[in-house]
This record gives sequence, C-alpha cells and structure tokens, in this order.
Amino acid sequence: MLASWSTPYLVAGFLLGAVIVLFTGLRITRLVDRLADRTGIGEALAGAVLLGAATSLSGTIVSITAALDGQASLAYSNGIGGIAAQTAFLAIADLVYRKANLEHAAADLGNIFQSITLIVLLTLPLLASNWAETTFLAIHPVSLIIPIVYVSGLIATRALREKPMWQPVSTAETREDLPEPEPEADRRKSTGRLFLDLALLMLIMGIAGWVIAKTAGTLTGRLELSESLVGALATAVVTSFPELVTTVAAVRRGALQLAVGGIIGGNSFDTLFLSAADISFRDGSLYHAAGAGDQFWNLTAILMTAVLLGGLVLRQRVGPARIGAESMALLGLYACAIAMQITVMSGP
Repeated sequence: MLASWSTPYLVAGFLLGAVIVLFTGLRITRLVDRLADRTGIGEALAGAVLLGAATSLSGTIVSITAALDGQASLAYSNGIGGIAAQTAFLAIADLVYRKANLEHAAADLGNIFQSITLIVLLTLPLLASNWAETTFLAIHPVSLIIPIVYVSGLIATRALREKPMWQPVSTAETREDLPEPEPEADRRKSTGRLFLDLALLMLIMGIAGWVIAKTAGTLTGRLELSESLVGALATAVVTSFPELVTTVAAVRRGALQLAVGGIIGGNSFDTLFLSAADISFRDGSLYHAAGAGDQFWNLTAILMTAVLLGGLVLRQRVGPARIGAESMALLGLYACAIAMQITVMSGP
C-alpha cells in the first residue's frame, strides 16, 4: 500500500509517527513515577520494567514489522542502535542535572546490576552469529535464551532491592528514592486506572511504531539506503525519543533513579527486540542474516554500557564542566560510532 505513496507523503508519515511517540512518552513518565510510589517497587525497578517497556514499544513494533517484511538488517540495527542512542541520552540528562554528576546522585544497586545484565544480553546475539546457523521453526535458540536472562535479571534486581548485600555511600549529593505527594488529579484515580492509562498510551505508541517501520522500510528501498544506516540512525533514534524526553523530564522532577533505571531498563528490554524479530523473520536466523554494520552497533552498545557501569561504580561527584567524565566518554563514543557508520559502513 505504501509503495504507491509519494516520497514527501512517506516522510510526512514518518515524522507524524515520531511526533506521536514523542508526546505519548511525556505522559508515560509521570504515570510510571506515580505507579512506582503506589506499588512500592521503587523508581529503579519501575524504570527498568514499566518505563523501559512502555517507551520501547514503538521500537519493538518497528523491529517486528521490518523482520516480517524480510528486512533483517533494519530489524536488527533498529534494536541495537536504539540502545547506543539511549545510553548517550543519559549523558544529555547529566548535562541537565546541574547539582552533581547524575550517576553519583542516582546511586542505586539495582541500576548497577541491570547494567551487568544488559552486557550479558548484548553479548548473546554476537555469540549466536558466530555459532552454526541452527534453528527450530526458523528460530535461533538464543532468541529463547534472551527472554529467560532478561526475566532472571529482573527477579534478581527485585531481590537486591528487598535484601541488599551492600549499599552505596550516601553523600550530600545523593538523592534518595522517596515517595512524592501526588497531585489531586492523580489521587482521585485508582492504581488500576493508572495502569489502564499507561496501557492506552502504549497502544498509541505501538501504532506509531508500525507507521514508522512501514514508512522507513519503503523509503529505504526507494532511496537505496543502507538498512543498517536507517535502522541505527533513523528508526532507532526516532523511536528512542521517548527515552530522551522521559529521562530529562524525570531528572527535572528529581526522580533520578527513575531516569537512570529507565534508560538501563529500556536498553535491556530492547534486546527482546531481537528475539521478537528473529521469531518474525521467516528466512532463517536473524543473527546470521544481519551484517557486520549491525554487529558494529552491538559492540558499541557493549562498550558504552561498560563505561556507564564504571561511572555508576566510581560515582564521580563533579566532572569537567559539571558533567561526569563517563558522560563525556559516552557522547564521544556515540559521535565516533555515527561517523564510522556514515563514512565506512553506509553502503547498501
């Protein structure tokens, strides 16, 4: 159907999907912060599960739709490229928070453990691509392992919150995760109603993700662009806009654990894109169909996550220009990765 659309209409549809994703993401942040206080699960875990899943839904739809259309590289690079982009967004949030280094102020054991889990999840697709192409019903075994590792990480994170074996040192800059007074409009709503509002926003975001995937896939073929380039630097960044907006909004609200946990949790959730895309890709293993440009973003995401983890453990109080050294490194790594993608790996 979209093949008959003119290029300007396709671009307009892509941008409309991006705007919808952006504004639904703004509303989702406030809802998740309220639900974190209502349910008692804490900002870090709420960010990892509720905020991460909600804001990543559009990206999930993009990867599934691209895989169903046989565009393996677009499906793969969309998920992994989004992880790198969202990690860089955390550095931007650090710029917004002027009181101290964000990773210092948002000290939370759950975020540290989620970062470790994320590195494991990012390593599994690389292992899959280097194994023999073994599939069952066109599904690689790693696509079944990834959700198991993800859920196991969430269970372990919850256990760490309930019975931590160590605690980060509290300083004057550390912001504790304490429930905040709810606005009158939210107090009148039941917890079930808040979850219903969240589900509705996620549905809208999912529809927008489908529009983004279909328009981007059509534009990729029509303009003879590299699927890796479009996936990592177009659909991934656009569908990651909610993470940027929600992270900055959470920082401004003082919900620092939610901001950091939302990025790390969203990144972990994004690895599930690959499982969903591999199941949707009917021409064999998605990991073997993806190219070197896609795996490049895999390695970039692992490196950036390791730098972030180092910042969470080191907890530098104030870095150069009042931004953490790890945040400067993250922005530099992402900029270099973009330059390499455009200049070296952008061939069709």
